[in-house]
Amino acid sequence: MNSKVLVAYATSSGSTAEVAEAIGKTLGQEGAQVDVRPIKDVEDLSAYDAVLVGGPMIMGWHRQAVKFLTKNQQALSQMPVAYFVTALNLTKTPQESVEGVPLYCDPRLPKTPQNPDKLSFKDNYATPSKYLAPVLKKAPKVKPVSVGFFGGKLDYSTLNIFYMLFVMLIIQAQPGDYRDWEAIDAWAASLRPALSGA
Repeated sequence: MNSKVLVAYATSSGSTAEVAEAIGKTLGQEGAQVDVRPIKDVEDLSAYDAVLVGGPMIMGWHRQAVKFLTKNQQALSQMPVAYFVTALNLTKTPQESVEGVPLYCDPRLPKTPQNPDKLSFKDNYATPSKYLAPVLKKAPKVKPVSVGFFGGKLDYSTLNIFYMLFVMLIIQAQPGDYRDWEAIDAWAASLRPALSGA
């Protein structure tokens, strides 16, 4: 895999940046030349053969990540692309794909809903399709080869008051570091066949 790959990320408190770095390191071990950069610092994609876009899920996928996709939709439609999402809550469903896009879920992240036949508001809100479908709709020309869902890290002191209240009252997540580095590395390594076609 001798392609040049960009790992572009949005982050609210820095933990998704660390996930992006880990993904970049794994891809680099696979032989790719990898740049890991904040989305806000990326202006041109012409030097890259493949792009990974990541961000946290708080009240939808990070706005910078969605804006990046819509702004660069034409360029991204011409190369292999993958998304990665950090989240504190993901409802376990039998879905293996959303709109034809393959999903990879950190095995420790999805939680079984209380009633799989009738999802509560909270469980329905956190399904892979609810998280991903709006993103795919915003940039319909981009067809990711994979979307990885991973546990995130929650430290209330790093969130603005609005996000903090949402996480406390709606998501009801407990502070802690839920990132599974082995799952992150496994997903990054699994992308090699799809990205090497770049």
